[in-house]
Parts: sequence; C-alpha cells; structure tokens
Amino acid sequence: MAQQQTDQRNDSGASVTEPGDGFVNDTEDAEARELAHRERGTSRPITVVGNPVLHKECREVTEFDDKLAALIDDMFASQHTAEGVGLAANQIGVDLKVFVYDCQDDDGVRHVGVVCNPVLEELPPGERHLDDSNEGCLSVPTAYAALPRPDYAVVRGQDAQGNPIRVRGTGYFSRCLQHETDHLYGYLYIDRLSKRDRKDALKQMAENSPRYEVVPND
Repeated sequence: MAQQQTDQRNDSGASVTEPGDGFVNDTEDAEARELAHRERGTSRPITVVGNPVLHKECREVTEFDDKLAALIDDMFASQHTAEGVGLAANQIGVDLKVFVYDCQDDDGVRHVGVVCNPVLEELPPGERHLDDSNEGCLSVPTAYAALPRPDYAVVRGQDAQGNPIRVRGTGYFSRCLQHETDHLYGYLYIDRLSKRDRKDALKQMAENSPRYEVVPND
C-alpha cells in the first residue's frame, strides 16, 4: 500500500505474541527488525495494474523455509525503495500468499511484520465503523481515491516459521491490513471503487510517473 498523500512517517521478523490472545507483538524493536530484513534483501521492481499476477488469487504458502525468508527480505527491501507501508508478494511478481508491512496506526505507533496465508476475520456489526480516507497502491502508482473501509481489522494467518498468528490494526494500519489481504486474493483497491472513481484513478496513474521501478505490461 502507498503512503497516504498527507502521511508523514516516523521511524518505528521474529514474531512475539501477546499471552493468551494470539495477537502478534509487531511494535517491539520495529525499526531494527525492518532494517535487518531490508539489509539482507534485494529490491525488486513493482508489478502494476494489468499484470496477470495481480488479478488472481495467490497460492497458499506451504513451505516455511530459507527461500520464503529470502523472499520476505526482498519484499521489505522493495517496500522501502518504493516508500510503501505494505507490500504483497504478487506486487513483485511472486504468486504466494504473503505480505509484509511497515505502517503506523493513527496514534503514530509503528507496526512491522509479515503475514502468510492471511484471512480477514469477520467483524461484529457493532465494530464496523467505516473510514472513507484516501487510499493508494504501489501497483497503481501516483493515484489516490477515497475508499470506505472498517477502521478496525483483525487478520489471522501464519508467521515466517509457520506459527499461527493474529494481527490487529486500527485506523490507517487497519486499512493497510485489509488492502494487503485483498491483494493476495486478486483484488486491487480500485476494484472496490465506482466505475467513475476507478477511471479517475487510472487517469491519475497515466498522467504521472512513479518514483520507483515498475514492471511494464506487455
């Protein structure tokens, strides 16, 4: 996911869960963990809307090995280069259900982590408070549009070692979790817009140039 147009990010692996609730502790040592990942990784170009890998459900992660760990490092490096706050594997052309994030919530708390095989948990009706903030995507570079999403989200999945985890987010971080999970099921945020707003987002993309390397569509 791209940074919000007005977002000013501040500096904020191994997953640690809170006792009893299964939620990952993704704020502790966030800066050091993110730096370690991207220093090991190699930045790759970003796939953009129209690339087939972005428009289909990705394969489940079944092998939690060194190859997956190297992919995660490359994803953190690629996310940093593109100045994003979240990145799904298919955004660097890899057909696997895994995403990484380095995102602040609305309180300015930095969250850094990885989720394999993510599934959004259904929220009780009383917890579905919609936020219609702007949303952007590294795979739809330079374009933004308002998109209503719940301001609280819980994603369950597995960490890089295959252990079950849950991740919760509020505000902007909630939007990031929903956005990246969507990617792995073949949906871009523009797929959730009206036809008019989708057309406008694609026009924004066509009229501007990304600041990072992208994979041209043939």
